[in-house]
Amino acid sequence: MSIRRLPEHLVNRIAAGEVVERPASALKELVENAIDAGATRVDVRLAGGGIDGIEVIDDGCGMAPEDMALALERHATSKLPDEAIELVSTLGFRGEALPSIASVARMTLESRVRGAEGWARIVDNGVVESDGPTGVPPGTRVRVDALFARVPARRKFLRSARSEYAACLDVVKRLAMARPDIGFSVEHDGRRALQVLAGESLPQRVAALTDRGMIDNGVPIDFQREQLALGGIAGLPTFNRGVADHQYLFVNGRPVKDRLLIGAIRGAYAEMMPRDRHAMVALFLEVPADAVDVNVHPAKTEVRFREPAMVRGLIVSGLRRALDEAGHRSVQRPAEDAMAAWQPEQPSPAPSVEGLEWGSAASANAGFGATSPTGNLSPEGEGLGLWQPRHAVFDRRQTFISPAPQGRAEPSYAPPPETITHPLGVARGQVAKTYIVAEAEDGLVLVDQHAAHERLVLERMRKAIADGGIASQALLLPEVIELDEPACDRLESRATELSEFGLDLERFGPRAMLVRAVPALLGQSDVTGLVTDLADELAAFDEALSLKERLDHVAATMACHGSVRAGRVLSVAEMNALLREMEITPHSGQCNHGRPTWVKLQMGDVEKLFGRK
Repeated sequence: MSIRRLPEHLVNRIAAGEVVERPASALKELVENAIDAGATRVDVRLAGGGIDGIEVIDDGCGMAPEDMALALERHATSKLPDEAIELVSTLGFRGEALPSIASVARMTLESRVRGAEGWARIVDNGVVESDGPTGVPPGTRVRVDALFARVPARRKFLRSARSEYAACLDVVKRLAMARPDIGFSVEHDGRRALQVLAGESLPQRVAALTDRGMIDNGVPIDFQREQLALGGIAGLPTFNRGVADHQYLFVNGRPVKDRLLIGAIRGAYAEMMPRDRHAMVALFLEVPADAVDVNVHPAKTEVRFREPAMVRGLIVSGLRRALDEAGHRSVQRPAEDAMAAWQPEQPSPAPSVEGLEWGSAASANAGFGATSPTGNLSPEGEGLGLWQPRHAVFDRRQTFISPAPQGRAEPSYAPPPETITHPLGVARGQVAKTYIVAEAEDGLVLVDQHAAHERLVLERMRKAIADGGIASQALLLPEVIELDEPACDRLESRATELSEFGLDLERFGPRAMLVRAVPALLGQSDVTGLVTDLADELAAFDEALSLKERLDHVAATMACHGSVRAGRVLSVAEMNALLREMEITPHSGQCNHGRPTWVKLQMGDVEKLFGRK
């Protein structure tokens, strides 16, 4: 077949296929043009998810009639003053954006420069219908109707109006997040869906477009390295989502979806979040124009960095430093179903004394007998009730008076410490041998002792590694751990790295490992379970992660085996020591698996439970 020149209308449709994939693609181009025009307000109106209609109104610089004619020609732009295409500083420079959209829809373009007459131009699927003066305010108004109406092959691949609307809204959110100095609004089928005002701070704009909780549960990012700068806001590890849709990334003010940046975020939050959860972040990366190529994707949603390793290190270091400064902070939002479980108990009628008799005098004295110095009932009174049924018929009753609950307490030889100086309060007791109850100045704090101590052990191990290594404790008798041969191979290949953690391993036959020493920080831990879990961790992450990240996984696994277990009774001194260490330890607000280590019930909520508010 001989080569032939394609007709212009077909060329325009091919170009439109690169730029206009769906309504959200067209909307992105139009809003970017409005931003580049210097607008202080951008209003978006959608009909049928953008399939039936898209309208973008801005108060930017506007266009003269001759510029409007050029703007609807391919490869014409005002955003590229010279041939240095790699130094483009605007959101886009394509001249084919407007003509490509106009070739697959009916476009009405109205614009006015301040101090001049307004002008309108209507193009229907590539054909100019009208061109003449009109009355419009300063700025530009673009109306796109019936997208792909005459290209059924493209229209049938569009999703439902609801899905297309969601994609359009996401586009506006990302562009609005990058420019808090500009006001944005979105209407869909006559209903206001989004509105943000110009002049907001970056945290306010991010919170308004994502989750209001980001204000209280986010940490600011401000980090620089050489010519690179990273800013924005990052949610606490416990402030996470089940999908990664709430990760907003910007390079030189341009919204991007880059796998390198997403991987860096995942690495920064490693061991602070469950593997099936995702962080909420809005990161703004500023790099020299010649260090990034923004033209590797037709829609400019992906970029290519000249030094990707440096960029990845910048993001990981910046996020880690900000999260370190967050200290023991954790998300304080008890689940609604958990709060609903706190219900005032209905008063039950006192049991009738008919048919009941007092126990013996000795029993009564034992029941009310003197308590031990620790506040517990004396052994003489244990197991004896004050009320005894006279007849067996009363065995069916559930309202017998039982012995008083026996709480564990300790003698107080000094006044309890003041809570005002301790953010996590002072320990008042232990529940279910698992949760520490502490009283803070402004509420009640519950601490998961195992989760909290697990994080503390991990941070101690990290500090010990940074200081030169973790001390090891030799076993009196080396322990042999039987594993399959691939697991032994993985452990043997990492024996030198594991020795930095104080774990001394050596091969003991084809299917066994010999453990000679364990980290001293772990105390008496389950050696078999520790080595088995480490083999599994290396199998899952050995190839995908860097050495530093692998070491973090190893440290987290070791810390889990060496922490205080649920079910262990702690003294008040031990509880308070745990609380004080949490207050000065980074990331202590979440365990190594991303779950919160403590929650607070504000005093106002406590008063509501008792009807005081």
